[in-house]
Amino acid sequence: MDNQSIQFMVDFTMPQDLPEEFVSRIPQQRAAVNRLLSEGKILNYALSLENSKLWVVFSVPSQSELIALIEQMPLTRFMQYDISELTFYNASNPFVQAFSMN
Repeated sequence: MDNQSIQFMVDFTMPQDLPEEFVSRIPQQRAAVNRLLSEGKILNYALSLENSKLWVVFSVPSQSELIALIEQMPLTRFMQYDISELTFYNASNPFVQAFSMN
């Protein structure tokens, strides 16, 4: 995450009953999310099927770039979303390995 990026929380609301086309696009969505995670454009991705909610933290230079990314994702057309610019974003890094004497 560079200093030029802004963090945004995007709160997606999924349909209560998932259409077949939605379900068929899940592998494409996962591939897009994995790519954006590896590029550092997605920092966090959380899903609650029980609540039909998806929360994503993005790190991008502008809201216009954020909207372009969101609109390119395979499942977006099935969901409503709200964008909040974050004042700060703190997270632990689960990929940092602990130092070992072995």
